Amino acid sequence: MTRLLIAAVLSLFAGFAHAIPIVYVASLSGPNESPPVVSPGTGFARVTFDDTAHTMRVEVTFEDLVEPTTVAHIHCCTTTPGVSTAGVATSTPTFPGFPAGETAGTYDRLFDLTLASSWNAAFVTGNGGTTATAEAALALGLADGKAYLNIHTSFAPSGEIRGFLAVPEPGTLALLGLALGAFALRRRAVR
Repeated sequence: MTRLLIAAVLSLFAGFAHAIPIVYVASLSGPNESPPVVSPGTGFARVTFDDTAHTMRVEVTFEDLVEPTTVAHIHCCTTTPGVSTAGVATSTPTFPGFPAGETAGTYDRLFDLTLASSWNAAFVTGNGGTTATAEAALALGLADGKAYLNIHTSFAPSGEIRGFLAVPEPGTLALLGLALGAFALRRRAVR
């Protein structure tokens, strides 16, 4: 009886641990592109992946791009973590509502990963054929360091700035939050 009670309690806590959303961050720059791009453009991305709610929040700030934005999305899954290129995983041709024709901006959107519109159809087809299997493939790619966020421009059609998404150290996450907040405040003050 005691073993059964312990097992039940442990399984309860395991469910809670699994239900915690995972935050991934990336520093976006031209040198992070493949091949590297000479650009003064920079940016930050924070992607919050919640496998219980089947959602993904994408927050992006960017500035100083050489030319205006054309598209932006998450690519997955490279063969080697942190290097190379991969196909587009998220909606194509771009994130819905991403600032088009801008050299600086912010973006914040919550995606319902159960909807086909959140995905590139080719990514879904190549990863089991359902949104659930696409979500599992992206979750694995994110966890393995094989997914990146890319902002494409007319200057660099293959991507002007990008960054591989990774789980930050706790101190880095706090600093990134401050940096994103400061960037947003600075953007508001300029307008």
